Parts: sequence; C-alpha cells; structure tokens
Amino acid sequence: MPTRRRGEELEATILEAAWAEIQEHGYNRLTVEGVAARAQTGKQVLYRRWPNRAQLAVAAIRHTLGPLVTEAPDTGSLREDYLTVLRLMAGRARHYTPELLHGLMPEVWGLAGEISSALPGVIAEILRNAAARGEITHADLPERVAMLPLDLVRYEGMRSVVRWAEITEADAEKVVADILDTVFLPLVMALAGPSSRPE
Repeated sequence: MPTRRRGEELEATILEAAWAEIQEHGYNRLTVEGVAARAQTGKQVLYRRWPNRAQLAVAAIRHTLGPLVTEAPDTGSLREDYLTVLRLMAGRARHYTPELLHGLMPEVWGLAGEISSALPGVIAEILRNAAARGEITHADLPERVAMLPLDLVRYEGMRSVVRWAEITEADAEKVVADILDTVFLPLVMALAGPSSRPE
C-alpha cells in the first residue's frame, strides 16, 4: 500500500503535476480535476490550498522556476543593480509560452504580487545601497518610481506576448537598457540625484 503523502511532499507533488499539465495541455485546458488525477489525490485537497486554477498555476510557476531573486544584487552601481534584476525578468519570460501568458493575464491580475512578492524589498535595498554609495541623495523614492523599470518590462511583455516570449537575449538587453537609460535613471536623478553644487 502506497505511503500517504502529507504537507510539503504532497504539495510538491501537486505543483509538479500542475506544471506538467500546463506543459502538456496548455493553461487553457488546465483543470483541477486533471491535476488531481495526475497527482493521484482528491481535488478537494487542491481546493483547500488553491481556491482556483490561476492561484494553482502561479504556485506551480513559483515552485518550478523558483523565486526571481532572493537578495539584492550589489554590483557597486545603481544602473547595474537594476539591470541585473531586469535581465532576470527577461530571462524568466522565456519559460512562459504565449498561451500561458494570454490565459493567465485576465485571471491573475490581482495575483501579480504573488509571482514577484520579494521584488519590492529587493528594490528598496538596491536604492539604500545606492544612497550609501552617494549615487543618490536618499532612497525614499515613491513606490511607483522605484518599481517603474519592472513595471515597464511587464508592459513590454503584455504589449506583445508572442514577441517577448521569443525575444533574443541581445534584444532583451537593449530593451531593458533603454528603459533604464532613457526613462528611469533620468527620473531618479531629477528626484534624488547628488547635488551639483560645490561644497
């Protein structure tokens, strides 16, 4: 008789089954029943953890791909620190098929924070490091400004899902560098850049 699975072992089995279903059948055909059957468990077990398939899919993505970033990069440059995070975002996009993104977007709008819940803390630390180095006068930027490069990368993905899923590494680098150099860094320097007055 098979050992009854519980806790983390059962959850990992379910999330691996969900990812396999997404890869095999696509998000639009993902069902709780199908995942439960593949994981050899009851669908009520899934519903107790994830009330709908969007939350299940997000959990499967996080389980399979891991967190985007766990700690703030510290390259010695505000630009390079942000660029490191944006490169990771662009690389992660290659794991999402256009069908998965199209399917998730209408359902997961309110769950976006669950996919990247660590990012606000990482960005706050990047800004504090830049302030400590003297690149900016303070790290207390409005959240909309601090998160702007990440939001613009997400917008690029939503604007052309197929293109972004198939974008080359070189072209992705150009996009994220352009976001930083023409939009974000000029704005940050205007708001919190070092004083140009002689001491």
